[in-house]
Parts: sequence; structure tokens; C-alpha cells
Amino acid sequence: MAEGLINELYNDKFDAYSAGTEVSEVRSEAIKVLKEIGIDISDHYSKHLKDFYGIKFDLVITVCDNAKKICPVFPGAKKMIHKGFPDPSAFQGTKEEKLAVFRELRDQIYSWIKEDLIPNEGS
Repeated sequence: MAEGLINELYNDKFDAYSAGTEVSEVRSEAIKVLKEIGIDISDHYSKHLKDFYGIKFDLVITVCDNAKKICPVFPGAKKMIHKGFPDPSAFQGTKEEKLAVFRELRDQIYSWIKEDLIPNEGS
């Protein structure tokens, strides 16, 4: 979700890429809740961290505590930031309850990007 949000909000300033410590599916709930705010990530696919080794990045952000633990340093990154968010895929509940958790996480990530990560950029 963070990749989709950053690329939508700041596509004229940044290129965001997302990867995980394990290859998995892009959750349908994430696609749905971002589509609700006009962001289409339906063509996104799961990538592994090692797919990006050797590429120079100005900034690497980990948003999952497991990623920070497994990859405390990313080769080629000028700077690293960690902001832990809960894993919404771990939540057990009805379809609507799961969507509510994904919406809450979407809004938390959105606020963090706008207010803390990239403040004073306006919108």
C-alpha cells in the first residue's frame, strides 16, 4: 500500500518500489481499499528484497518489523528509515472486518507519509 500511496501522491518527485522478505500475493483487500481512494494497484505484484540488491537507492523504508529484523541494512541505500505498522493480513475476522483493518492501515500509512515522511509538500 505504501508503494501505491507514494507513487500516487508524489509521482513527480519519487519512484517507490515495494518488496518483501517473502514473495506473496498482493492482498485483494489492499487493492480494494486503495481503489476506494482512487489508487489502482491491481497490476502490482509481489517482489522479493533480493530482486533489488545491487540497485542504488536514496532511501529504503521498512514498514514491517520482520523486514527490519531480516534486513537491518540494505546494500546500496544512502539512508534507511523504519516505521512499523501492523500486518493486516494476520487479522482474523469477517470480510468486512478485514476490510476495516486494511482501511485503518491505509489511513495510517497515508497520514505518516503526508505528515512525517514527506512533510510540507502540500496536497
